[in-house]
Amino acid sequence: MQNHTMDDIESFNAFFSQPTLHPQVSVTELYRAKLNLYDVRKFNMYALIMIEEEFGELFRDGNVLPYTKGSLVTVRPGQSIGMKMHHMTPPKGWMLVFKPELLEKTGLGRDFYMFSYFNADYPEAIRLSEMEYGVIRNCFANLYAELNTPQDHLSGQMIRLGIGTLLSYVKRYFENQHSMATAKGESMQARVDALLDKYLRSGLPAQNGQPTVAWCAEQLNLSPNYFGEMLKNEVKVTAQEYIKRKIVAHAQVLLRQTNMTINEIAEELGFSYPNHFTRMFHNSTGFTPLKYRKGN
Repeated sequence: MQNHTMDDIESFNAFFSQPTLHPQVSVTELYRAKLNLYDVRKFNMYALIMIEEEFGELFRDGNVLPYTKGSLVTVRPGQSIGMKMHHMTPPKGWMLVFKPELLEKTGLGRDFYMFSYFNADYPEAIRLSEMEYGVIRNCFANLYAELNTPQDHLSGQMIRLGIGTLLSYVKRYFENQHSMATAKGESMQARVDALLDKYLRSGLPAQNGQPTVAWCAEQLNLSPNYFGEMLKNEVKVTAQEYIKRKIVAHAQVLLRQTNMTINEIAEELGFSYPNHFTRMFHNSTGFTPLKYRKGN
């Protein structure tokens, strides 16, 4: 599959042989598309796809994205998506695309921070129940009808409200799916604790450096933004602060239970300079590492 770029609404509509009714938004049904649309394409727009039938193997940013009938797929600007299609199964579903410019100086843009699932990079599509599927399908149909209604002074507001309503339902269903997955397994905090404890005890920080938010997110197959949001929801501090606390806690163990020098401990925990370690430790505990050791 060749890699192409989808930059604008006009080019998108051309694949569906439909007119451009709004310069920044389009809604369409997948069966209308020319099949080469499903080659790998980098999107410079936001996209939301509801898949009503399994019609191929789906890829996002080169990774297989598992999905089922009645699934939602999100795409943010800069991501690529493509499909190896089953020749006997025609595409079926809905797709919304909108340009980032639609968010500028609007209520939708002000509230867009709520829709962080666009940055989640969750390793599977959002699955919908039969009832949820009906709700989302109605949202797509309402947006499609509004775009095809003769424009008046309320058109822009109605379109943004329609998109906001659709994205809000997606947020609810995405969070419900994640909550159920979490309930069946370990909490995010438990997963992070296990990850950090293993790494800090391994000796690898001396070679590879301190653990970071980006590193933790990569180990858990999550985007940094989504990882940070999920961890903060559980522990009530930022992911960066939580990681720092874990490093300091491990340093306290080494200060109490070993004869390692302060410099050796700093190196063991991935600090390039011992004074950076001393400063972090003092800011977190109120003691220098040496005073903490003497006190214990």
